[in-house]
Amino acid sequence: MVFVRTTPPRPVEVTAVFPELAPLARPAIRLHPRPGSPSVGDSSVGGPLLWPAGEPWPHCEDAHLHGDSGFRESPAEVRLDRHSRARRHEDPYGPAFTPEEEAAMGQKAERYAERLDAGPPWPADCPVPLLPVAQLYVRDVPLLRPPAGADLLQVLWCPYDHEPDWKPATAVFWRSAASVVDVLATPPEPYEANYPGYVPEPCLLAPETITEYPDSLDLRPELRQVVGDWSRWQAAGAAVDGSYAEYPVEFYDNHLADAPGWKVGGWPPWGRTDPYRRYCAVCDAQMVPLLTIASFEWDSGTRGWVPSEDRAAAYAAGHRAGLSPAQPTRVEVGSADNMQLYVCPTSPGHPHTDLIQ
Repeated sequence: MVFVRTTPPRPVEVTAVFPELAPLARPAIRLHPRPGSPSVGDSSVGGPLLWPAGEPWPHCEDAHLHGDSGFRESPAEVRLDRHSRARRHEDPYGPAFTPEEEAAMGQKAERYAERLDAGPPWPADCPVPLLPVAQLYVRDVPLLRPPAGADLLQVLWCPYDHEPDWKPATAVFWRSAASVVDVLATPPEPYEANYPGYVPEPCLLAPETITEYPDSLDLRPELRQVVGDWSRWQAAGAAVDGSYAEYPVEFYDNHLADAPGWKVGGWPPWGRTDPYRRYCAVCDAQMVPLLTIASFEWDSGTRGWVPSEDRAAAYAAGHRAGLSPAQPTRVEVGSADNMQLYVCPTSPGHPHTDLIQ
């Protein structure tokens, strides 16, 4: 079943008010992940990967700290808890499992509890199997720039915080889908997750191409001053709420610049720090955004980006924590932040990097 998500027109045509920004326009693809049952042949978040049966599953070899949160649950337990919560609250946006899937997860959770009762040494002290984060086919996300012969991007991470930045360690793989004949049927899973937000909920995607402009922090000082000039907005007859008169840059950032949520390409979202340029460790080229992994698809300041098909749900009152339609993937990184993955524009084979914002 194909579903669609449509970004509403922007309240103001950016280049009509600020033609100086026209050269800075960039394409982006909003992924619009929504809970579902993806297969290995689908582009997905948190879904099964088209992984060759003869290729070792990636593991994290780093030291793993259990942290002070006291959280000790397997991915199966995390998913089972989500399902139970959604069922109790009759949440139409929560995960829905078949009886067979629920039974299988229950068995996994029981095996995990038995191992936990056995006490240390914990299996997490051994190499940790990575969890699937995203699988993107170029046919669905044509902005991807794969190496020659590749048409599939696979992103995984270790569901533990890693020093010094206290975030999941990520791994990026490019491959040719046609070259995978025998698919790994049952990939290994980590013994536990450091945090439930590191266990993505399986989601199907509704990719949508949009045009983005840089966050005000990415603008040159003279352009930032122009965007902050209320008289320019008035002279252009822009229909902007007068409450933004003292700080029109906030309107620009929230409603016109870069879209919130999971996306490929476009401009990076900033806020936790000023723009932080990333350079390739191999060739020193300035790296470009590949994928934004978002904690939320929108918040109170960016509801103008809510797809037309989700607006009724977005404005409904009474969403319980963990059941919000703005968090379909149930992923949460940092303090409800974004993780940005960057790649080298000269060679996709060079090591990627990531950053929490």
